[in-house]
Amino acid sequence: MKKIILGLAVLTIVACQQEKIGYVDNVKLMNEYQEKIDIEATFKVKADALTKKRDSISQAFQIEAQDFQAKAQSMPQQKAQDEYAAFQQKGQFIGQQLQQEDQQLQAEGQVQMDSVVSNVKKEIEAYGKANGYSYILGGGEGGSVLYGTDANNLTDAVVTMLNAKYVK
Repeated sequence: MKKIILGLAVLTIVACQQEKIGYVDNVKLMNEYQEKIDIEATFKVKADALTKKRDSISQAFQIEAQDFQAKAQSMPQQKAQDEYAAFQQKGQFIGQQLQQEDQQLQAEGQVQMDSVVSNVKKEIEAYGKANGYSYILGGGEGGSVLYGTDANNLTDAVVTMLNAKYVK
């Protein structure tokens, strides 16, 4: 009889100490988080502007190339070769400048997205502490949750909290 009572007491203690675990679908969270959506929209505008600039410069350079080809017909061969080499250098310089602008834009975007991810992690940690969770796991593509019940899915609650805290 004492063994049964002791066993029930141990089971009761273990049951009371059960860890509270939840998970968040990382993909859904990031796709629905307004700050991330706004950052992507801002960078799309900047990328579109850079594409228009590249197209405009490219078009002007092509016109200049056609003009040069027409002039080169009437130039002495050596002079045409020299000017062609200078023209090529100009084209390479323009290409490098545009590539550098593109890389700067990508780097700036990456820094901002890294900041968003860092902020989201901190907010999830705060949410977990405030709501008594021992663990909040990451799910979705590449996540560590292969299965979880809907009752343990915190994605909508965390997205709602993040979007409520986000100020444009």
